[in-house]
Amino acid sequence: MSAQADAMKPPKGGEAGWARRRVEGLGASVIDTARAARLLYSIFIRTLYYSVRGRREKGAILRACYHIGNRSLFFLTAVMGFVGMIMVFHSCTQINRITGDLHLVGATYLQLIVRDFAASIGSMMLATRVGAGIAAEIGSMVVTDQVDALRMCAAEPVDYLIVPRFKASVVMTTVLLVWGMFVLEIAGMLTAWGMFGVNPRIFWNISMVDYRDLVTGLTKCLAFGAAIPIVSGYCGLTTFGGAEGVGWATTRAVVWSCFATILLNFIISTITLYLFWA
Repeated sequence: MSAQADAMKPPKGGEAGWARRRVEGLGASVIDTARAARLLYSIFIRTLYYSVRGRREKGAILRACYHIGNRSLFFLTAVMGFVGMIMVFHSCTQINRITGDLHLVGATYLQLIVRDFAASIGSMMLATRVGAGIAAEIGSMVVTDQVDALRMCAAEPVDYLIVPRFKASVVMTTVLLVWGMFVLEIAGMLTAWGMFGVNPRIFWNISMVDYRDLVTGLTKCLAFGAAIPIVSGYCGLTTFGGAEGVGWATTRAVVWSCFATILLNFIISTITLYLFWA
């Protein structure tokens, strides 16, 4: 133990240099984070600008809609179905242990999925597929100098590469998350009916859902759909190091897209709480 403790101590006579290196490393990390945040903000602003003033190539948007929407439909449906069954099964099991009254489990469950769960769970599932695909495609173009070729032709990479995916993601993510909400509700209803004898008419209870829940859920769908392509596009445009760099960019896109989803979920939930329920 004494040998390990001695190994963890700074070298004798070099305490000042060791502390200086630690401070320099911390400062470099802060500066790198600030630069990354600035670049991400720049990509976000340019994406919004070129979404209004950029080129209008409908074919690119339609292709992006197909890749984001159609190819994610089965994956999202399967995941949301199993998640809905698990949530309702555990909820009904716990309620049976306490009171045994299941007549409001459907109303509470529907309110939760409309307000939060459908958008949050579905967007993180889409981040694993859509975000990884965007980062890998753009990162491959960066390491093969195709993005530099766009710049040499006086073309803005954000306009050509991110804006079509941004527009398609906002639309298709919202559609997919609304579909995922229905899948969650149907899977939960069938689970409650088949395993706990809850009548589907009782389970399908919308009495606890109002316009505030709908506004909150729709806002989250739009925000998540906008965040995923921007974060993934940033990870793709900052790729370096060849094929290995593309792999790192894909990993970063998934991690940071999920983190952006959670952060936006917290911000939107806090704002709507003070606006609607304070």
